[in-house]
Amino acid sequence: MSAILETVTFNDEGFLTDPNAWSRELAEAIAAQEGIELTEKHWEIIEFCRQKGLESGAAPTLRQITKGTGISTKELFSLFPKGPAKKVAKIAGLGKPEGCV
Repeated sequence: MSAILETVTFNDEGFLTDPNAWSRELAEAIAAQEGIELTEKHWEIIEFCRQKGLESGAAPTLRQITKGTGISTKELFSLFPKGPAKKVAKIAGLGKPEGCV
């Protein structure tokens, strides 16, 4: 486990408990744990989600991400396999999106 992951607190489902503790370095460590190597496209989505999440107090849904970024659902699934809204929220340091199981 990356040393940076040990400096912050996560809930039982692996979501960061304090969104203010988030950093790009932490995002990279969480992504690596999820088996994802972050590219510019990933960062575009992560930054969109962080902005929306911090404005509204809730992680954006899959639909909000696709509409807001113009990235198709299919592409989101290829970037963040097996539940993109949940994975990107986790990597972006936000809570679990509503409607995610």
